[in-house]
Amino acid sequence: MPTLLFGIIFYQAPAAIANLELFNSAAKVGMLSLKLGLLILIFLQTFLVPALSIYFVYRLGYIKTLDMQTLRDRRLPYLLTVIIYTIITAFYTKSIQQFPEVAVLMSSITFSIAVVSFVSLYWKISAHAVGISGTIGAILGIAIHFPEAHLLGTLVALVLLAGFLLSARLQLAAHTLSQIIAGVAVGLAISLSATLLLL
Repeated sequence: MPTLLFGIIFYQAPAAIANLELFNSAAKVGMLSLKLGLLILIFLQTFLVPALSIYFVYRLGYIKTLDMQTLRDRRLPYLLTVIIYTIITAFYTKSIQQFPEVAVLMSSITFSIAVVSFVSLYWKISAHAVGISGTIGAILGIAIHFPEAHLLGTLVALVLLAGFLLSARLQLAAHTLSQIIAGVAVGLAISLSATLLLL
């Protein structure tokens, strides 16, 4: 979800990241534009590193299955993910100070994962619902701040994607309706608050 979120922001609403266009026209990452290089870095940090870490924990036998159906199987992977995202957030806060908005959004994502991790100690909240609704909330907040970005079509597409995703989670009996509603509430509340209050 962070890759999707930042891809939308970088290419549809670059004004939400104050210095992005300035640095993008002046800098390159190898043969790539700064935006694409940063997006690839975000993908590697927020998807590949956590996914490989979870797979490693699975191969070591600390979790029984990769689909993490039980609360017990969710605890260690979520804790690892919180640690990884905290390091990533610190990296964007300290090392890439030209884009403080990226650090704010990464902080809200990290906080969302921390909430999921904490709640998952006691109850199986839908992390999928938190992720997709967090993306929707962030884009909605940006659309309110930057109406010239014309994000209505993107928001409609994200809501449809959320409908399909969350319906599938219900159909697979992976979550109850209350777990999905709680996930949607957490994702929307954190991301919308971050974008409206901090960007």
